[in-house]
Amino acid sequence: MTVDDYYQALLNLLPPGKVFPRHDTGVMKATLLAMAEEFALIDKRAEDLIEEADPRSTLELLPDWERVCGLDELATVALRQLAVVDKLTDIGGQSRAFFIALAMTFGFVITITEFRPYTCITPIDQGIYEDDCFVWQVNAPETTVTEATCQSPCTEPLRSWGNEILEALINYRKPAHTTVIFTYGG
Repeated sequence: MTVDDYYQALLNLLPPGKVFPRHDTGVMKATLLAMAEEFALIDKRAEDLIEEADPRSTLELLPDWERVCGLDELATVALRQLAVVDKLTDIGGQSRAFFIALAMTFGFVITITEFRPYTCITPIDQGIYEDDCFVWQVNAPETTVTEATCQSPCTEPLRSWGNEILEALINYRKPAHTTVIFTYGG
């Protein structure tokens, strides 16, 4: 409701009589307008709360959503919102396809190399790792560029470079008994 809507509602609630004048001047009008402005402000904030209740569109409550989901603050608002939504809706997985799709959701194009235990029939060019059946490798571009969007706040950089988000994302979701090696470029 607008200020005028609330003003009219308050005016209609006044009892009849000379004590409560209904003309458009004076202290009564100023008092009712002040109250109407506050009611309209509260109405607008309640409307805003509906938007904030959705993690895909939240801005003011984003730190609270991240705290509830146990997430660290990421670089951009869009990535932060995406991380919250992903945390709330993700059903998980441990397959190669799951981790590739997860990285793609956040804008990273990766491949995964899985290592097998070294045996007598293992190809000669495969590396030997201690406990290599629990080691896997994420191959990513040397640097990933993240660009701001139209919804990004003015305080966000237009571009940022780096793969720290990818490493945090994979390390947070990887099976606990495994070790991930990250390789970048070539």
